[in-house]
Amino acid sequence: MDDVLTGPADIGRHYDERTPIGEEFRGGQLHMWYWYDRDDEASLPQAVHRTTRKVTGTLGLRPGEHVLDAGCGPGETAVYLAKEYGVGVTGVTVSGFELDTARLRAGAASVGDRVGFRYGDYMDLPFADATFDAVLALESLQNAPDLPQVLGELYRVLRPGGRISFSDFSLESDAEPERVKQFMTTLKLPVLPTLPEWLAHTRDAGFEIEEYTQCGPRVFGMKSKYLATAMGRRDEIAEKFGESELTEFSRLHRGFFAPRKDQIGYVIVSARKPRS
Repeated sequence: MDDVLTGPADIGRHYDERTPIGEEFRGGQLHMWYWYDRDDEASLPQAVHRTTRKVTGTLGLRPGEHVLDAGCGPGETAVYLAKEYGVGVTGVTVSGFELDTARLRAGAASVGDRVGFRYGDYMDLPFADATFDAVLALESLQNAPDLPQVLGELYRVLRPGGRISFSDFSLESDAEPERVKQFMTTLKLPVLPTLPEWLAHTRDAGFEIEEYTQCGPRVFGMKSKYLATAMGRRDEIAEKFGESELTEFSRLHRGFFAPRKDQIGYVIVSARKPRS
């Protein structure tokens, strides 16, 4: 496979390959964890859900609103939004595994009347202009072959005054570029913007920035805590998926841990489409 993902089919295969074991470790979600310090006793799924709450909390959701979950993963986040905020959610993904899993999860949670999932490429969304009140993108912009185009599509499908919140990795130091290169190659990232570059991309798409934060030390900076916590479930995961599958999963992610903990940041950005 090439070092970057070139289109929806390629991105879909990437997540079909990694999601089954990844979501098992993280309680139905795929994005990063959030631990306060090394003495934090939260489990890995609890730490991942903290990130969910932290990012979605910036959207200011109201009951009855319609949310686009752009790159919805295996569906746990959409289910949470429906239950916690009383919103309707449409999730899109290019992963067949994620699509099937998300639909099963919504049905099991009895939110199928408010939550729906469909195959969708966020480079060319199958929705009319001004369809959604809010857009959530949890670590899904990172794989965009053309980031300005994706942000333009998300802008288009938002109503005037609608909000977007996203979280993603950022470059904090390029002092040891080979480490960063291993990280980007592992995740198939075409680019790794700095926080100022993320903000510039968002503004260039037409959004008005309302809030942003850099919480890398509590996210990627806690990679050693992730490894220790995940190892506590290694035997359980190996029994379910098989030793060879777990070994391959570990091999695919080895380069993710190459950077120093201060080299990779984690940004949360919340912005609004102007009302007029």
